[in-house]
Amino acid sequence: MVKLLRNCFFCISSSSRNSDAMARRPFILWLHGLGDSGPANENIKTVFKSPELSDAKWLFPSAPYNPVTCNQGRVMPSWFDVPELPFRAGSRIDETSILEAVKKVHAIIDQEIARGTRPENVFICGISQGGALTLASVLLYPKTLGGGAVLSGWVPLTSSMINQFPEEAKKTPILWSHGTDDELVLFEAGQAALPFLEKAGVTCEFKAYPGLAHWMNDEELQYIESWIKSRMQSSSSSSS
Repeated sequence: MVKLLRNCFFCISSSSRNSDAMARRPFILWLHGLGDSGPANENIKTVFKSPELSDAKWLFPSAPYNPVTCNQGRVMPSWFDVPELPFRAGSRIDETSILEAVKKVHAIIDQEIARGTRPENVFICGISQGGALTLASVLLYPKTLGGGAVLSGWVPLTSSMINQFPEEAKKTPILWSHGTDDELVLFEAGQAALPFLEKAGVTCEFKAYPGLAHWMNDEELQYIESWIKSRMQSSSSSSS
């Protein structure tokens, strides 16, 4: 009987340690751009070499195939419809389809949190169309997350949506990275996010990358890595 109790205690202790490790482990959800795929972006995680992120759980989902208006209705991997490209400040958006896509991202986050990951260790990152989806998903999520990193994205929501942002969502920090020579999502479209987020009461750090076109570079990714690390340390110190 004594032996049985000891074994049970070991099982409970082991389960508790595993649960604590999962709660502390960062979860990074990466959302690709229009026409791309999740697997094609998986090499991004090789740039993240910090020991603090060695146990990070990454997820690179692929968008469903949908007709896209800006490409003459051609069917391709797309999170939501994009009425026009290049995207400028004030370009048309399809808010209905973006809100449908947000539901799918929220389902992924909900599932990960249900598995034991703390919301403050959930980081959403996305480039281009995936960046726009990242922003909308973070601003409409009912909990404060670790952060949302937008690369070469745009604001896919109208200002009338601001009053629907949960108060907890407004506490999630945004990191915005944009190349000054972006020919597909113009730099002005990225800059337009600043007054939008300020009006919403959301903290945003904006990083301009001179000469960078519509893509990303190692400098940009390394900064995102350090930003995630700083957010992890911040949430760790605030919870201790």
